Amino acid sequence: MDLISSMLRMMPDAVAQGLIWGIMALGVYITYKVLDYSDLTVDGSICTGGAVAALLILNGVPMAVAILAAFVAGALAGLITALLHTKMGIPPILSGILTQLALYSINLRIMGKAMLAVSVDKFPLLVSVRDQGASCLVGAAFVVVIIALLYWFFGTELGCAIRATGANPNMSRAQGINDNTMKLFGLVLGNGLVGISGALYTQYLGSVTVNMGRGAIVIGLAAVIIGDVLFGKIFRNFSLKLLSVVLGAIIYYMVTAFVIQLGLNTDDLKLFSAAFVTVALFLPYWKDRHHKEKHRKKMMQEGGKADA
Repeated sequence: MDLISSMLRMMPDAVAQGLIWGIMALGVYITYKVLDYSDLTVDGSICTGGAVAALLILNGVPMAVAILAAFVAGALAGLITALLHTKMGIPPILSGILTQLALYSINLRIMGKAMLAVSVDKFPLLVSVRDQGASCLVGAAFVVVIIALLYWFFGTELGCAIRATGANPNMSRAQGINDNTMKLFGLVLGNGLVGISGALYTQYLGSVTVNMGRGAIVIGLAAVIIGDVLFGKIFRNFSLKLLSVVLGAIIYYMVTAFVIQLGLNTDDLKLFSAAFVTVALFLPYWKDRHHKEKHRKKMMQEGGKADA
């Protein structure tokens, strides 16, 4: 009974964090699923967005401008990764690692120290861990607006070109689409969303540290994969696929809250996250192999009956 009550108390926090990280996961979805690009910039760009937003908030800049600046900062990080890949021929994963590594120093330069604090007592923050109910509402509002904008954007000619590049680069090039330019737009947009997530998460926690984004890509991938596994066959519409990513992030944080209540040491959270994503990645592969093996045995049985 105590476990259930503890879980209920933790649910608002899990939902609020899931919604905020769900925005980051939408950025990962754009690069990983739509563009078919393995981008590891996320671990750095989420902190960049948070650092820029925190610095501007501390200097009295309006909240809307701080959020927009966080988007631009994340987008610039994605642009650097895109240029390393498209103009210098560096492989996708390595280009993301190089940008992520450089962003560590850049983030320290932005903040001036390893941590910046933004107290809800001094600044009109949009979200805060002190008011988790309101944070859920604000997070949900951001998610709805972002999904609506993404649904509109990917219905435009440019958005369709990005999707075509991810689906079949050779065919897109044959249709006159510059796949390098589409990768650039996709990485800029994806990391821009990651920057917004960083700005909101900084406000939610009340601070940003230089290590805030460590392991962010794992959470993003977990959200994408969980959403795809649980809702992939139900949600066919593109906007619903985007929604499934956010739901995946919420479920991830609910599961995390549950295992913490069961006694998991918080020092082992990264290990749990890695194991969780490994299982989530393995399940679709196992289901596919199981389906193929079942189909092969069925064909062999039918072939044996035909021979008889």
